[in-house]
Amino acid sequence: MAITDWPTDQRPRERLLKHGPQALSDAELLAVFLRVGVAGKSAVDLGREMTLHFGSLNGLFSASLSDFSAINGLGPAKFAQLQAVLELGRRSLAEELENGNSFNSPAAVKQYLQLQLMNKAHESFLVLFLDVKNRLICADELFRGTLSHTSVYPREVVKAALSHNAASVMLAHNHPSGTMEPSSADFSLTHTLKQALDLVGVRVLDHFIVAGTRVYSFAEHGQL
Repeated sequence: MAITDWPTDQRPRERLLKHGPQALSDAELLAVFLRVGVAGKSAVDLGREMTLHFGSLNGLFSASLSDFSAINGLGPAKFAQLQAVLELGRRSLAEELENGNSFNSPAAVKQYLQLQLMNKAHESFLVLFLDVKNRLICADELFRGTLSHTSVYPREVVKAALSHNAASVMLAHNHPSGTMEPSSADFSLTHTLKQALDLVGVRVLDHFIVAGTRVYSFAEHGQL
């Protein structure tokens, strides 16, 4: 049965407008995004198939175009729409960090980093450069590695901090394995970078590890 044949109070779009997006399931939110289903399947059925096929929303968001298009009813147009939605989320959070106090908005910082790093198959090292008011100047991926290792050069981090005239930085990298806890190498790297940046008067406010939907903060654990 098509969604247009459902009772009005059960249709995802109408329920979203009345109760807010938090009232909808993942499949229903995807149905609003999809707008229409395919022959024999409503948009909600197709949304449910998407979450089952990819295992999670994160799996869906990180899918390649070919994997995404493997589901009947999906293709380049919907893939482009989904990528646009994700990028709008990243930019919205970046604006919040640029206009506000990043250090006083840990939730926004974590959400931003999740959107940047959680779906990467490779290990990525990101630096958030902040001004004297802890507002985001920019975020740069300085190093990229394999699934298990990336080489981070303190000299390059210092050079980038000086070029951006940063007063402080937040460090971040992902663990594609899904393990959130920092390794001994993570602790060593944090200490080395903190020492190097201290020499040029740039503070390290935090180091985050993104593991799927979870984010570990060194500062919150008193490890800086």
